[in-house]
Amino acid sequence: MTPGATILLVDDEESIQKLLTYPLERDGYTVVQARDGEEALERFTVDRPDLVLLDLALPKLDGLEVCRRIRAQSTVPILMLTARDDEIDTVLGLEIGADDYITKPFSIRELRSRIRAAMRRASLPPPGEPDELIESDGLRIDLPRRVVEVRGEPVQLTYLEFELLRTLAAAPGRVYTRQTLLDKLWGGAEFRDPRTIDVHVRHLREKIERNPSEPEFIFTVRGVGYRFRDN
Repeated sequence: MTPGATILLVDDEESIQKLLTYPLERDGYTVVQARDGEEALERFTVDRPDLVLLDLALPKLDGLEVCRRIRAQSTVPILMLTARDDEIDTVLGLEIGADDYITKPFSIRELRSRIRAAMRRASLPPPGEPDELIESDGLRIDLPRRVVEVRGEPVQLTYLEFELLRTLAAAPGRVYTRQTLLDKLWGGAEFRDPRTIDVHVRHLREKIERNPSEPEFIFTVRGVGYRFRDN
């Protein structure tokens, strides 16, 4: 828990607002409420929260659009709340920059765990020294500037896609399990679906591989996880 941290809770259901606000305030957070997408953006601008709990189905602007607009101006952790256990929704949310998602119904204990992990990750100093650079057969990763180029062309990655690529590329040939990657990217694997890693890997391949179905950089180790090419 981050003392004094502000959480923007965006959900149009009064019952959810009441259910979540009390335990979060009891944990020491300041909770700012919004009940539609437009109000969420207004509250974000005014209150500058440290984390956003964002429902997917919202009036006026849906959660995906709100996430997209917040991410365009801030790296604040965004945890999406959804009643739809649909991979398409999950993929879209993660692709546009959500840090994590949780499907209703969920326990307060699980939510607390997700929030702590997101806060912990956000508070970590950026990795790497000013001169750190990873290069591999046309792939160039500038760690301090968080810039990725493939065969001379810039590639736009989400925060978590960059962290995933950095982690794998920093140890060529090392096999990472999905659980290990969850620990590294989110600070813990508790309550988290390992398939989340598969979603990020799939989108990362689509951005850096010539042919995502025949990868040159990120390889699947069947039954275990993933590894970066061994130079």
